[in-house]
Amino acid sequence: MHKKLFIPGPVEVTTQSLHDMGVPMVGHRSKDYEKIHAFCVENVKKVLYTDKFIWIGTCSSTGLMEGAILNLCRKKVLSVVLGAFSDRWNKIAKANGHESVRLEYEWGKAAKPSDIDSKLSEGGFDLVTVVFNETSTGVMSPLKDIAGVMKKYPDVILAVDAVSGMAAARIEVDAWDLDFILAGTQKAWSLPPGLAVAAVSERCFKRAETIEHRGFYFDLLNAKEYAAGKRSNQTPSTPGISLVHALGRQAERYSRDLEAHWAKHVEMAKFVQDWARDRGFELFAEPGYESLSLTCIKNTRGISVAGLNAELGKRGYMLSNGYGKLKEQTFRIAHMGTMTLTEVRDLLLNVDDILGFK
Repeated sequence: MHKKLFIPGPVEVTTQSLHDMGVPMVGHRSKDYEKIHAFCVENVKKVLYTDKFIWIGTCSSTGLMEGAILNLCRKKVLSVVLGAFSDRWNKIAKANGHESVRLEYEWGKAAKPSDIDSKLSEGGFDLVTVVFNETSTGVMSPLKDIAGVMKKYPDVILAVDAVSGMAAARIEVDAWDLDFILAGTQKAWSLPPGLAVAAVSERCFKRAETIEHRGFYFDLLNAKEYAAGKRSNQTPSTPGISLVHALGRQAERYSRDLEAHWAKHVEMAKFVQDWARDRGFELFAEPGYESLSLTCIKNTRGISVAGLNAELGKRGYMLSNGYGKLKEQTFRIAHMGTMTLTEVRDLLLNVDDILGFK
């Protein structure tokens, strides 16, 4: 029996998107693919409110995270760490031979613009890595305000992991003057894993031009050359054609009514948060910084999260246990992408029944 996924990724994929992926294959150097690529880029730009370059990578989000480090860092990275996935930026920087200074928060807390400002004022940094929506803790940091701080440091680039936030929360890439922001398809884009997408500013290309060793697979300048240089709407290596097509279609659907799309995520998040409080649980996220795409709930009632999931599985549902050190201390419920309030309510009615909540 298929379990309907209410985990923070991979999320449920609609039959419509599965159908989109089932189109006949085309040559990746053909005009047919160029049309697919152009259509995808055009519609992703609408969702992100941007005219910046869209980098499509056939990889997980971690691939473009590494691409950011390879292409954008000459000196030293400020890694803003507030959970498991923001710590990944730090590990990637070190793995690629860069000095990385951690600006660390207790899990459950959000990144604060004033702290980033204070750290950058010490000098020596040319790249800051931040997670917009920390999947391990359900915390959404104030990205717009963080981007505002960066205006004081024109030689420092901001790279943003928006893996579980992009396409769930409004991100105005151009208005906020974001340099580099990435996500994968398996979260709020509601597609299978295997594709990553980033909006990239002109400042990033200028930085990349100053870096001799950018790697091969994630060479940003090479990606631009194939997509918007002498060639057009192609990728340096073979792309995930089916996923590129499906992403373009999904972005087109979202962009038809973005205001309703964002409002739906606010509504679903509030519903889950209210449910948790009403049942005697607490939210793990710092008040005021709760995620719009997933809710991380403190297991204050001491339930067996694994046991709950086992019973849910018998009914065709699945939520997520706490991540890493938070296993059984928290549990997470995703509410993003094509998911609806009706589906979320259905899940929680089953949780109530299993746990005996009235």
